[in-house]
Amino acid sequence: MKEKIKVKGQLGLYLQWPVILSVLLVIMNLIIGAVNLTAGLVMCGLTLIYIVIALWIYVYKRRRLMAGLVEFSAEYAWVQKKLLADLNLPYAVADETGRILWMNREFLRISKEEKGSGRNLISLFPEVTKETLAELKETVSVHCEYGESKYRIDLKPVLMEEDGAEATDVLGSEADRQKLIAIYLFDETEILKYRQEINDQKMVAGLIYLDNYEEALESVEEVRRSLLMALIDRKISKYIAGMNGVVKKLEKDKYFFTIKQQYVQELQDSRFSILEEVKTVNIGNEMAVTLSIGMGMNGETYSQNYDFARMAIDMALGRGGDQAVVKDAEKIQYYGGKSQQLEKTTRVKARVKAHALRELMETKDRLLIMGHKLSDIDSFGAAVGIYRIATSLNKKANIVINEVTSSVRPMMERFMNNPDYPEDLFLTGDQAAERVDANTILVVVDVNRPSITDAPALLRMVKTIVVLDHHRQSSEIIDNAVLSYVEPYASSTCEMVAEVLQYIADGIKIKSPEADAMYAGIVIDTNNFTNQTGVRTFEAAAYLRRSGADITRVRKLFRDDMNDYKAKAEAVRMAEVFEGAFAISVCPAEGVENPTIVAAQAANELLGINGMKASVVLSQYNGTIYLSARSIDEVNVQVMMEKLGGGGHRTIAGAQLPGITIEEAIERLKTVIIEMLEKGDIS
Repeated sequence: MKEKIKVKGQLGLYLQWPVILSVLLVIMNLIIGAVNLTAGLVMCGLTLIYIVIALWIYVYKRRRLMAGLVEFSAEYAWVQKKLLADLNLPYAVADETGRILWMNREFLRISKEEKGSGRNLISLFPEVTKETLAELKETVSVHCEYGESKYRIDLKPVLMEEDGAEATDVLGSEADRQKLIAIYLFDETEILKYRQEINDQKMVAGLIYLDNYEEALESVEEVRRSLLMALIDRKISKYIAGMNGVVKKLEKDKYFFTIKQQYVQELQDSRFSILEEVKTVNIGNEMAVTLSIGMGMNGETYSQNYDFARMAIDMALGRGGDQAVVKDAEKIQYYGGKSQQLEKTTRVKARVKAHALRELMETKDRLLIMGHKLSDIDSFGAAVGIYRIATSLNKKANIVINEVTSSVRPMMERFMNNPDYPEDLFLTGDQAAERVDANTILVVVDVNRPSITDAPALLRMVKTIVVLDHHRQSSEIIDNAVLSYVEPYASSTCEMVAEVLQYIADGIKIKSPEADAMYAGIVIDTNNFTNQTGVRTFEAAAYLRRSGADITRVRKLFRDDMNDYKAKAEAVRMAEVFEGAFAISVCPAEGVENPTIVAAQAANELLGINGMKASVVLSQYNGTIYLSARSIDEVNVQVMMEKLGGGGHRTIAGAQLPGITIEEAIERLKTVIIEMLEKGDIS
């Protein structure tokens, strides 16, 4: 084989130099002979001898020289292979399909494979996929576990022609273009272990607030109140002490605590059992004590963790209390929230918020009022109530509404072409944006999530923003609001606005269309005063009734269209009972102007079936799947809808799922229900 190897490239040219120099010597010999014949003859003899030796080296010694080169390269390659084989770093070479062609001893030891087994990289490390190998263009790192160790796998593409470029230049041979993959294993076990230990030692700040401190004390005899608080203090102290934490009572109903981060997973796995344990404290109190927990972790400083905890506790209270909220840097997680929110009998907060709203309005000249997309009657009624407040303070006000739904249109027509109201009372989002200036205030009603407001662009344009809403807050909130009045206990935003109307100024006269709109908002959101209704709901309804709301007129305005009624009946007829307690159905969209409204009505109807804990009706509108979820008291449908990217109230919630089919949406919904049942979020 060695004899057949051809000498090409630079080495072949190097071996040809004696022959080329022979030609030069002949020319020199002729020149010398022309000058001196004797010298030329002597030079001729020497030239012949040189030519003979050069030809002998070129013809006879070339093969032996090449054999030496091949032998040297073989020894050099053996040294290289030996170094790679004994390298402490696990190293292997695979082809494009992942089949391992060669591995060193360290890689062999880790993979525990016999030499020459030809095992595939994908079968050794499932984290490395066929797609990863096929799309490999540059070095890619993959993290995986193998045995009891954790590794980082670096995959580097290697083209044979790249490594053979120097050989091609020297020997003149061209290697076939073939892609190989170099594999390096880096053991990360200890690094990850120490990193985890560092994380476990981090401080987590937490706040615990008693939700119904005053109400619980009032429900027990005065002589036993100190005992009740002592038992609650003991429960909380024992719970935190069980995690080697420190707890400090800040006020009569507020606690601060700190624990190591290693205990957070334990708390999450137990779903914050203290939430249920504290309810078991009973020394004759008629009302069970509930608490809210806010925790902050993974901040850059201790103070930032405390800020996270304060944000988390605000979120927990804004969602109705009786739950824990964990803010992990940018991520927020919710736990609990099963019990019904407690209605506050005092109106002090409503009065304080009303005075704050008036002060803000008096500093501005123009008022824009905006609800959520596909505005319902609660959003519309609340907007009309704020409009009445603005006009009573002699401020120019407009209501922003882009798309008028069938549920709102009958009520809205009472305001259009009405001499009591300006022609530009209702504006689209674009029209409102043209009127925004430095003296504009934006009031957002019936929504606290910026992404589902009717005109999200206005939130970025207006500097002074006020939020009034009764939905429980999610991780997405309008964070630049100057004034935020969010009360989850309220039945509707119209109820909240009706209270604000009574305190913001004296002698405000509400016109009958406005009273009808607000009254209708309460009726629709409470499902005729059967859902989420408290004492203050009836007080607000009574105030509106005295102001001119006509019950009969409202009822006539909201009678169903025949096609809508048939669609609702069909949704009820086709309902599927899932897990024995969840009614799931689809509202037909054919012939229905607003299937989302009909779906919500069908969801309310399904709650009337015995044994149903919750109902969810799906509808398709403008390429998006809308889910309307309802419950009475056993299931927190807001948590359910949050897992699908939505939100809402504890008993009324919804979600939007674009880009999928009805069947896929139902499967996602069922997966969420099963997950909540397994975790105990649904009793």
